[in-house]
Amino acid sequence: MRILLVEDDTLISNAIESGLKSNAYAVDCIADGNQALYAPKDISYDCVLLDLGLPGMDGVKLLKKWRADGIKVPIIIITARDGIDDRVQGLDIGADDYVVKPFDLTELLARIRAVTRRSVANSDVVTLSNGTLTLDPLTHEVKVKDEEGKSQIQLLTAREYALLEALLRRPGAVLSRETLEDKIYAFGEEVESNAIEFIIHNLRKKIGSGNIKNVRGVGWKVIKES
Repeated sequence: MRILLVEDDTLISNAIESGLKSNAYAVDCIADGNQALYAPKDISYDCVLLDLGLPGMDGVKLLKKWRADGIKVPIIIITARDGIDDRVQGLDIGADDYVVKPFDLTELLARIRAVTRRSVANSDVVTLSNGTLTLDPLTHEVKVKDEEGKSQIQLLTAREYALLEALLRRPGAVLSRETLEDKIYAFGEEVESNAIEFIIHNLRKKIGSGNIKNVRGVGWKVIKES
């Protein structure tokens, strides 16, 4: 899952980025409102974390412009402005959630999970599943069901989790190498040419080779089961 973090305080930005990366998120950090304006148009983000007190263009104007331009990505405001009027304004102009600094990382992670679940139209589902594979975002474990209906649990690395999550969010859809790289790696992060194949190779050892299908020349998918 790929996150856009728009925050001008370096200490806060670094802390959030580190915490998100340790939980399998790819993170792009921008410190200026003007520079952030076109980012959600150029890259398909799963969630945006938006500070309000930004140089260049403040977060309120930025949020209004994004929503006016049809940007539908889930947006969580992260700010020190804790007044009721500020919260109401933020939600009214299109934010999906509002978190007041200082906040605990576990709370932020829970809010990210909540808004991204709503964005796929099912806020009651905590896990992602195609029937055979069930992925738990809280533990980074995948439950693999065999032909006899028995299940085994495997613990995934951050990269393995991020890749499998991208596939399970769209079971049956073929995701290209570029799409998977966008979900796993942040902008400017060096990606080796065979990185996706290496992650899939290790994933298949844990979940079975038949659970991730390759469509030659196109990409990879997990089966959509009824």
